[in-house]
Amino acid sequence: MKSPSESPSGLLNRFIGIIESLPGSDKFLLRASFFAIIITGIWLAFSLNQQFSELTPTRGGSFTEGIIGTPRFINPALAQTRADQDVTALIYSGLMTIGLSGELKNDLAESITISDDGLTYNIIVRRNVTFHDGKPLTARDVAYTIRLIQDPDLKSPLRGNWSNVTIEEIGEYELNIILEEAYAPFIENFTLGIMPAHAWGALPVEQLPFSQLNTEPIGSGPFSITTARRDTSGLITQYTLSAYRMNATDPKIDTMELVFFPNEEQLTAAFSAGTIEATAYLDTAKIQTLITSSHQLIETPLPRTFGIFFNQNRSAALRDLSARHALAVGLDRDILIETALAGYGVPIIGPTTLTTSTVHSTDSLDDTEVTTSETEQAIAILEAGGWKKTEFGTWEKQINKEAVTLSVTIRTSNAPLFESLVSSIASQWKAIGVEVSTEQFEQTGLIQSVIRPRDFEAVLFGLDMSRSYDLYPFWHSSQQNDPGLNIAQYANVEVDKLLESARSQQDSSLRNENLAAAGKIIEEEYPAIMLFQPTMTYVVNSKLSIESIPNIGKPADRFSSIAEWHTKSDSLWPIFRDDM
Repeated sequence: MKSPSESPSGLLNRFIGIIESLPGSDKFLLRASFFAIIITGIWLAFSLNQQFSELTPTRGGSFTEGIIGTPRFINPALAQTRADQDVTALIYSGLMTIGLSGELKNDLAESITISDDGLTYNIIVRRNVTFHDGKPLTARDVAYTIRLIQDPDLKSPLRGNWSNVTIEEIGEYELNIILEEAYAPFIENFTLGIMPAHAWGALPVEQLPFSQLNTEPIGSGPFSITTARRDTSGLITQYTLSAYRMNATDPKIDTMELVFFPNEEQLTAAFSAGTIEATAYLDTAKIQTLITSSHQLIETPLPRTFGIFFNQNRSAALRDLSARHALAVGLDRDILIETALAGYGVPIIGPTTLTTSTVHSTDSLDDTEVTTSETEQAIAILEAGGWKKTEFGTWEKQINKEAVTLSVTIRTSNAPLFESLVSSIASQWKAIGVEVSTEQFEQTGLIQSVIRPRDFEAVLFGLDMSRSYDLYPFWHSSQQNDPGLNIAQYANVEVDKLLESARSQQDSSLRNENLAAAGKIIEEEYPAIMLFQPTMTYVVNSKLSIESIPNIGKPADRFSSIAEWHTKSDSLWPIFRDDM
């Protein structure tokens, strides 16, 4: 009998001693049986582990991100450049954030309740949230941030998002935000990073842009700045960020290194040398030559739409529906995407495309040819519309008893993207028999001299739609004239009603139904030809596991799920996971 005080190792030694004391044949059989049992037990444990364990992200590790530009305003009220926005997204947190499925979810807000009339947003701020300096975050900080942005002396680029908005502080952790008229997409503004009133509040507004807090910020986000490196002129060249785990957000990554480069050439060289492991700044035309098997390429569409907008008041030919229809059909969008974006874009045909899928074709495309079927289809539409081919190969039609030639003058920016894009468009339309001329302007000149006075027959331009895809500013008849953004001067009573309803509709499914219905009408009338959405391209080392990046509004939104990114993981049974 085993002694109560005998250890397992002592029992094992006694068992082996018994085996060794047996005659030779019995000893051999018992030895073999003993080792067979041990091997079987090991195999069984391994099999059970393989069957029931899960690969679970764990804390630890780091990675280095490359960014083009010098951070100057790591400040939600003033961040405008991509470099500023990227760092701001990591340092600050908002009342809401973008969830893994692209939906908005509460972050600093414990709850957000919208009144039945859509005018009042009652916000309860979560308790026990602290800024990186340990001070509590309260409703006062939320109110301070919004009022600061509203101050005209600050000249915040976000001021328009918060105009005609009133803030009522109800308690230490409760406030109301009140609109003058219902606007359902307004809730997207709640991703705004919240600034600490105790740090900024004592500064006069005119001194804020010069404060050291712009480059040594205090936020409440998933990461805080621990060290900053500067060059001899005092400009930031590198930040070391550490995970801030005092709030509900619990980043898996321990540290991030952000390295700033003055230009694309230096960033590309650092990427090729392996100095940086992740970047969203590589030239799309070079990506495929730079990435290797140790990289992963992540793409997601940006809510920016490129299109050709018509001014029918300047062209009798473009007032003809069949002409606009043929011009739309005669363009191969895949060729345009390959020409202008090296293939990194999503083709669209209407204004309501709300895609969150990633699309990338590696097929080689000829950027000078339209497929025969597209050419023939465009020609068939023109013939059915009464257009006749002339002896010179152009198209002509009698409109109001006058012979009108199908010709288009396209005005656009002289930026490289638009230069290559307009060249491909002109080539494709000429293949149909359309007379095309192009005129290019500096960006400022295009806006001031062409778009604002609506001085064009056709203008090739890009629109920033934001995550809400609110079509009202771009297609409602009230926005036809400057400063409205309805540059095609489109007017349709039914579309106006649908867009007005969509703006005030709190139910997202009903709002999308209205937008889709309006978009269908617009699409069928061809006041513009929508071409594509560009995609954000993010290249990262394969050691870094990244959660989905869906439905973002700007490249900095890729960090919305940063807390779930990880470089380390363990194989654990579900019962041993921290989140069970």
